[in-house]
Amino acid sequence: MKYTEDHEWLRPEGDLVVVGITEHASEQLGDVVFVELPETGRAVSTGDEICVIESVKAASDIRAPLAGEIVEVNQSIVDNPGLVNEDPQGAAWFFKMKPADMAALDGMMDEAAYKDLIG
Repeated sequence: MKYTEDHEWLRPEGDLVVVGITEHASEQLGDVVFVELPETGRAVSTGDEICVIESVKAASDIRAPLAGEIVEVNQSIVDNPGLVNEDPQGAAWFFKMKPADMAALDGMMDEAAYKDLIG
């Protein structure tokens, strides 16, 4: 898996990348009460705001970690936002995308670098 400074994780699966938020991010947010996901088929650029996540503490935007196309979203976290707190790096993935360039993952943090970031 790869990680961003915005506390997203990325897991390559063939020619797709699965994206979610890290356990650290879910702990910082507190109890998640609402998730809005992007439309499938949407083309995104790196840094585009594509998801909204609201908790009892705050609302946050999730930005596209890579340029590409959203090909699938996880409806289960819309129906049950608490899943983001229960299993942030497993069942609570946010979306799958087909990146414009898989090599863009090479410049992202590995797990050790991410752990250094969060201290």
